[in-house]
Amino acid sequence: MTKTICKIGNSHGIMLDAAFMDLARLHVGDQISITLHEGGSIVLTPVRQAIEPKKAASVARRIIRKNSSLFRRLA
Repeated sequence: MTKTICKIGNSHGIMLDAAFMDLARLHVGDQISITLHEGGSIVLTPVRQAIEPKKAASVARRIIRKNSSLFRRLA
């Protein structure tokens, strides 16, 4: 895919079309990590937030509570 660097206000940027955003699972406002390698290669990597342990425990407790009879039958 070839893109052209364009002027956006006082900065420069690359416009990404909707199909590309969908394929990369990116949304407006998402953060990306930019890495510059020797030779000028630029790699963009989405920053995906991991779930916090307290939130994970809370969600797990809620799911177990909601499906307790099912879990008992499966055990």
